[in-house]
Amino acid sequence: MTLPDPRPTLAAPDDDPWLWLEEVDGERAVAWVEARNSEILAQLGDTEFERDRDALAAILDRPDNIPFIARRGERLFNFWKDATNPRGLWRTTSLESYRTDQPDWDILLDLDALAAAEGEDWVWGAPVTLPGSHDRAILSLSRGGGDATVLREFDLTTRGFVEGGFHLAEAKSGAAWLDRDTLLIFSALGDGMATNSGYGRAVRRWARGTDPLAAPVIFETPRESMSVWGAIDHSEAGERVWFTEQVDFFNATEWIGDRDGARTKLDLPTDAWVQWHAGWLVIKPRVPWDVGGSSFAADSVVAIRLDEFLAGGRTFAILFEPAPRRAMQGYFLSGGTLVLSILDDLKPVFEVWTPPAPESGESWTHTRITGLPDLGVASVWPLDVEEDESNGDLLANAQDPLTPQSLYLIKPGQAPDLLKRAPRGFDPAGMVVTRHEAVSSDGTLIPYVQTGPAEGGTGDAPVHLYGYGGFGISMLPSYNSAIGKLWLEKGGTSVTACIRGGREFGTAWHDAGRREGKRLSHDDFAAVAADLVRRGVTKPERIAAEGGSNGGILITNMLTRYPERFGALFCTIPLIDMRRYSKLLAGASWVAEYGDPDDPADWAFLGPMSAYHAAVPGQAYPPILIATSRRDDRVHPGHARKMAAKLLAMGYDASFYEPAAGGHGYGKDNTERAAFTALGYRFLRDRIGWRVA
Repeated sequence: MTLPDPRPTLAAPDDDPWLWLEEVDGERAVAWVEARNSEILAQLGDTEFERDRDALAAILDRPDNIPFIARRGERLFNFWKDATNPRGLWRTTSLESYRTDQPDWDILLDLDALAAAEGEDWVWGAPVTLPGSHDRAILSLSRGGGDATVLREFDLTTRGFVEGGFHLAEAKSGAAWLDRDTLLIFSALGDGMATNSGYGRAVRRWARGTDPLAAPVIFETPRESMSVWGAIDHSEAGERVWFTEQVDFFNATEWIGDRDGARTKLDLPTDAWVQWHAGWLVIKPRVPWDVGGSSFAADSVVAIRLDEFLAGGRTFAILFEPAPRRAMQGYFLSGGTLVLSILDDLKPVFEVWTPPAPESGESWTHTRITGLPDLGVASVWPLDVEEDESNGDLLANAQDPLTPQSLYLIKPGQAPDLLKRAPRGFDPAGMVVTRHEAVSSDGTLIPYVQTGPAEGGTGDAPVHLYGYGGFGISMLPSYNSAIGKLWLEKGGTSVTACIRGGREFGTAWHDAGRREGKRLSHDDFAAVAADLVRRGVTKPERIAAEGGSNGGILITNMLTRYPERFGALFCTIPLIDMRRYSKLLAGASWVAEYGDPDDPADWAFLGPMSAYHAAVPGQAYPPILIATSRRDDRVHPGHARKMAAKLLAMGYDASFYEPAAGGHGYGKDNTERAAFTALGYRFLRDRIGWRVA
């Protein structure tokens, strides 16, 4: 069951005639959804769709796909899905066995068997194992794939749930082990425990055998904040508890305390990234920071010993300074070192920094990780789940639009060691990857990456154009089997646009596409579409654009603002109604990204980009398929439902699809995800007039 709106339902400000479609499981609303599902499947659920669906499902279910791993103690853990195990298996093996072609997997939990035995639509979430022994875990299970989960204690030795163990009913929750008999929980479960965004507003200390709703609150935040959580640090002698109060999406306060509560608030900018480990504090300010007589640029990375900082010291070591197209993407502390992830003009760079010994007077030193491709997409992360248990081993993943993923193990001071290589999902023969730049409405150059035939197009190439442009998430051209099999292999061209609102070039790039700047990120996407035509790759009616979640605003703005530049649109799990978004599910947490629709000054720029309100009859809107999930408890399915209903009432070529499960995604298993995607691409090809064999 989807979580209810944590805030009172308000009357629609514009007498919205489709408000009843926000009743997720309402009888009238569900009947409308099922009628629309039947229409689109009757129209496009043909043998071509079935062939595409089955081909993509087979790729996703291949037995030789990479089983991604994490180390807990001495063992590697993996969650695996395939055609035989669509919900998945939680399993473990050794590193030595993992290196072989056929690892010896020890099955801990069969989620399909559990779901069948309990009559539940269980979908897996990340487990939290007991540090040290890792013989107990708090499993996170959702019904249908939503963000709300049930937490249950599992015994890895007996392969069963602990009778009378920790069990927390469905809510948006998280947990951390204090010790074998005590958890920290941060959950929206219970009266008054949810923020306006629907997340937990308190950290509670829950002792085994007691009522979680009666567990003492040791830290809390007002309902107006986004959320709170806690973490336990044993990287130095003793136990330290960190509390994070997430004020909004980009601002947080950090506190240090113990299992009885917070003791010290860190004097840091609330909009900075902050990480800690092994006695070090590492900070990346979002805006220029003047402290201790020094000035640090936005997006620089600085470090200081925690005890020195708590004693009032403000002398920081500078570990990274940004440049116009050299931007920090993320960093983490692990195994006594700091790993920086950098994009240098969209090329991945990774640096490993080693801190000096205390009182040595020496400086930080660093090396660059070499041996990974410098083109395409790469990522690096710790092998160990627990920072306190890490020896510095890292994992790396490298790929590009035509080269499937490769997984590497990187031991401290050593070159990357190839562990696994994914099979090809499509035939890349005759295809090339090229980079280009479009000129946006204000003259800014917008990079995009094009993949397709070596000749670059014949003037009417069927183009799939994808973008996101929000929340500082970089959108890079990765290997996508769905695009490859269902678009490129059929002779099409794919394009990934690096529009503003992401973090490809740092915080300034994100901020330029945030709030009132969101309109510019939409201009960027439209500029890429125009540039493809200018370069002679294609023509507008052959451009099919896709975007999801925040990309839903993007795609529906292409519909209402730039309809002449596109032949068809695919809008998934979307945010669309910018008047009511902050009152639906997690929407209140996104005000820092978009603005507050209840503030007249913000509504002045939000209104024109709220396609639900901007859409009017009699326009040359391109065909659009709007698809969502009934169990999406992050972005309310009412956004998609209402937009489709309004467009249909105006007589536009608008289609709608909503499977019953999937959460904020395309399905709970590979078959459902394949069907969702195949239907979308079948729609796009049909509407741009692309007939394939």
